[in-house]
Amino acid sequence: MPEHTDRRYGPAALPQPRGPLSAAVVGALRRPPHDLPADLGSDLDAADPLTDEDLQLTLFLCYELHYRGWRGVDDGWEWQPTLLALRARAERPFEAALRRLVGAPAVPPGGVAAGLAELVAADEGPSLAATLQRRADLAQFREFVAHRSVYHLREADPHSWALPRIGGPAKAALVEIQTDEYGNGQLDRMHSELFRRTLDRLGMDTDYGAHLDSAPAVTLATNNLMSLFGLHRRLRGALLGHLAAFEMTSSLPNRRYGNGLRRLGLDEVATRFYDEHVEADAVHEQIAAHDLCGGFVRAEPALAPDVLFGAAAGLAVDRLFAAHLLDSWAVGRSSLRAPAPRTISVPATALPATAGGPLAGVA
Repeated sequence: MPEHTDRRYGPAALPQPRGPLSAAVVGALRRPPHDLPADLGSDLDAADPLTDEDLQLTLFLCYELHYRGWRGVDDGWEWQPTLLALRARAERPFEAALRRLVGAPAVPPGGVAAGLAELVAADEGPSLAATLQRRADLAQFREFVAHRSVYHLREADPHSWALPRIGGPAKAALVEIQTDEYGNGQLDRMHSELFRRTLDRLGMDTDYGAHLDSAPAVTLATNNLMSLFGLHRRLRGALLGHLAAFEMTSSLPNRRYGNGLRRLGLDEVATRFYDEHVEADAVHEQIAAHDLCGGFVRAEPALAPDVLFGAAAGLAVDRLFAAHLLDSWAVGRSSLRAPAPRTISVPATALPATAGGPLAGVA
């Protein structure tokens, strides 16, 4: 396979396995495409698919073949039939767990936009954003950024799977949102690039996938959720609902993240990623709920419940993610699988890592 010289943009190195299934997939991907054993993954028995390290990494390994691929892995694996069959076997318990978690949200009389607003208003997850704004120390903020790097270094890509699958007003609305996410075609304004600067200011490795081995299953689940919805046309409504909930719950938390970094002494380069989302997502919120999801449901009314399912699932998994971080910090434990995120250097603008003090509880 040709070697990529700029590792900021991928592909990432294959991660370390987390169990027998992911070990089998990693081992297979190191070789040319070939058939996998027909019974591989047939005995999947995850007690909780949303937090099962082996299952979530297996899904991530399969999904990433549709994004940047893996360093040194033959691109022919993307459509290898037996690997796709394995992915389907792993997806079934994952999707079933999501549906058990949120049930079947009903479409209210006011329509899908009203339903989205009700879901967001009822979302009472733990206040991770408030904790990062007021109390988290620099080491804890680095942990948060390491978790989020799995998504933010490819921000917007999962939702772009919807573009060829919808048309009319909904497509126009999605293009408007995604154009902003991709910086209107300017590299230095792409949200993924702004996030890379935040990583750099925090003295962290900015390579694509650099913090994947540190990310626990619940972090991978927040990403696999988007890929599951994006790679299955039947779930296109759920993908749009997820994006709408994402945009509708983004502005205030991002303001808090930016303020948290300012409290810790970071400069405007470090905070620009979050500051950009405060303004952009306040606009995107209305576009996503009314023009995107509303327009989509007007064209395909039977898929309104799917839109609300996608939104509810995204909010629920994010609650699990936030609880994991806050519960870990409350007992003085890292929220990452590894002791600390990969760092390059400590930025001159940063205060000592003890700034803000350790957390004794949650906000």
